Amino acid sequence: MRVPFVKMHGLGNDFVVLDGREEALPHVDAALAQALADRHTGIGCDQLILLERSILADLRMRIFNPDGSEVEACGNATRAVGLLHGGAARIETQGGIITASPSPAGIAVEMGQPRFDWDAIPLGFAMDTLHMPVAWGEADALAEPAAVNVGNPHVVFFVSDCDVAPLAELGPIIEHDALFPHRINVNVATVIDRNALRLRVWERGAGLTRACGTGACATAIAAMRRGLVERHVAVTLPGGTLTIDWREDGEIVMTGAAAESFRGSFDPADFGAIPALQQAG
Repeated sequence: MRVPFVKMHGLGNDFVVLDGREEALPHVDAALAQALADRHTGIGCDQLILLERSILADLRMRIFNPDGSEVEACGNATRAVGLLHGGAARIETQGGIITASPSPAGIAVEMGQPRFDWDAIPLGFAMDTLHMPVAWGEADALAEPAAVNVGNPHVVFFVSDCDVAPLAELGPIIEHDALFPHRINVNVATVIDRNALRLRVWERGAGLTRACGTGACATAIAAMRRGLVERHVAVTLPGGTLTIDWREDGEIVMTGAAAESFRGSFDPADFGAIPALQQAG
């Protein structure tokens, strides 16, 4: 059998999308996710996206990182799936239901409300999540972050120049620190002005990526809570710019581009997948 896929991206954060709503798929597990995500021997992607039927929303989205781990939410993937669904969709995720809708700037996604309590991030023990009394690296290179859960967990460091911050070195150390029992996404950001931020992200289970939608949301919210920016801000990542709004009702709205790259198919046997099919949905 051959399984169809759609390759998509949001600002260069790329995905392999498998649609199991109508057609049966091979069993999707960590091993298959790792194999398909491999950029040398697989299709190559930052995340494998599995679409299923949902009784709560228009569809259910599951998200697998290149290391095989399954995560709660992905803002860029939500925009891509919204585009694939015709631009408007209510999407069930492990992090809650997210709504996508067409926008002149691409796809706008209502990401839900941020959570700030230490046990909602979660952290290993209680502490202030707006100014965390922790640091990593030589001479405390990354220090006093804010923590935000926007469907998945993030820490945000504000630095003078995010482009030279030692994120590739310290990202994996912070991700796996015992302070974060579910691991953590690591963001380093620079405030440009009251309406603009620059950002780089080390994604939990994926490493450095060109863009991270939930990272942009978490960083914008952290900057707003600290009074560094207004409630409407442009966040520029290596792959492009997202616009983040924190509405008065507490809802985060992320707006940006998404695109389809190409379509293809693969034989699961080539990746060691179990031949038996899982039922559609």
